[in-house]
Amino acid sequence: MALGPRLDIRQTQSLVMTPQLQQAIKLLALSNLEVETFIGEALEANPLLEIGEASQSEPMEVLPEELRRTHLESSPVDQLVSEGRVEEDRPLDIDVSALDRDRDTGDAGAFELSASRDLAAGGEGPDIDEHGRFEQTLAEHLHAQIGASTSDPQMLFVARWLIDQLDEAGYIGIPLGEIADALGLSLVVVERALALVQTLDPTGVGARNLAECIALQAKEADRYDPCMARLIDNLDLVARGEIARLKRLCQVDDEDFADMLAELRSYDPRPGLRFGGGAAEAVVPDILVRATRDGWNIALNQATLPRLVVNRSYYVEMRGACISKDAKAWLGDKLADANWLLKALDQRQKTILKVASELVKQQDGFFRHGVAHLRPLTLKTVAEAISMHESTVSRVTSNKYLHCERGTFELKYFFTSGVGSSDGEGASAEAVKAAIRQLIDAEDPKAILSDDALVDLLKAKGFDLARRTVAKYREAIGLGSSVQRRRQKALAAVR
Repeated sequence: MALGPRLDIRQTQSLVMTPQLQQAIKLLALSNLEVETFIGEALEANPLLEIGEASQSEPMEVLPEELRRTHLESSPVDQLVSEGRVEEDRPLDIDVSALDRDRDTGDAGAFELSASRDLAAGGEGPDIDEHGRFEQTLAEHLHAQIGASTSDPQMLFVARWLIDQLDEAGYIGIPLGEIADALGLSLVVVERALALVQTLDPTGVGARNLAECIALQAKEADRYDPCMARLIDNLDLVARGEIARLKRLCQVDDEDFADMLAELRSYDPRPGLRFGGGAAEAVVPDILVRATRDGWNIALNQATLPRLVVNRSYYVEMRGACISKDAKAWLGDKLADANWLLKALDQRQKTILKVASELVKQQDGFFRHGVAHLRPLTLKTVAEAISMHESTVSRVTSNKYLHCERGTFELKYFFTSGVGSSDGEGASAEAVKAAIRQLIDAEDPKAILSDDALVDLLKAKGFDLARRTVAKYREAIGLGSSVQRRRQKALAAVR
């Protein structure tokens, strides 16, 4: 058989990730604020795009369940990606009414407001001032004082250098010998500069350890007597709750020791935290959930979503002015890009609402009764329920926050691992942590609960857990062992 080159015609199918589809997938993973930035860049690059005026007076559209489901599932992202039918998409502006949909999940009931998440009701997103504001940093506060503290240029330079090395709590973590070597100065000069920094407000900044920080504040309050000095030098014994030994070391009676301990508690172990570390980042919710008489109302936060439209009259005007073939081709590309961006944004909104609606349905107990009723949930469960790919759900839940009357939560918060329960359905790890915290907060200081006791009490609540699992969750929420808690409550009882 002779060997030689030849030409064959073969028919194959392949999924092509066009730039438009890549853009749609990227938009799906962005938060509303990131989308707003993306739209701003698109407005600068495409003269056919402009911000439309969304009517705030029009009532939100409420559709029956059948029409609502059809409307939301008309063109899922998975279908666009799998079929690759980019050019067949017709241009359309973003439908403002599609930003809000009701999800009927039965009688809404009353919300139980958590004390730690007491936010405003009514479904409105929290104001930016509620989360943080621009504050003066610790370094700025100290630099403003140090100029009036000395006229020695060398001392001023070293003191300012030390201020810039302080951590957010106000401590200096570099040994003075290393600082002296780095600056090429004697250790005496660095110690004098540090002493100068330690005279600044707030008292306690520039300390090298906790004992020195507390001692500086005791000296400022004129309470640094020999007894208080010995107490501060033995903070490790205070942490372990060895009260009898501390009384012997300090040579004081019960009343004096209680006064000293109260004085010690009044000092700030992290004085630098009174000041901000810069501009605080506000968490702006992407999805708003509120209770209605018929179920749950789920909407995208329109305050962070500008309405993008194509200026078609301007397009017609420019098309009439285009003479060359290149100009017409450029204008056609801009129109196609604008149409696709509008389509991708509209699809993004529908997909987010679809995932959020399923989340509210799956975690209905959380929204009604609190974290104790949070169910174990996986991305796969939600993806199968709404006929989407798991990766699509993962993109939707990334960098997005949901606001309800219980507070503002990241969407990832609702996906938790499961543990055993007596009803056989499993319980969320967050629900177990909440139950452990509740039991420990309510324990009698004279009868501290061991991990074995917590296992029995949790089993009575319907959680079937091993002792090591209880210990793991207890440590995860920052609660000490029974021995540590007994010492802490013994110290708290001393007044």
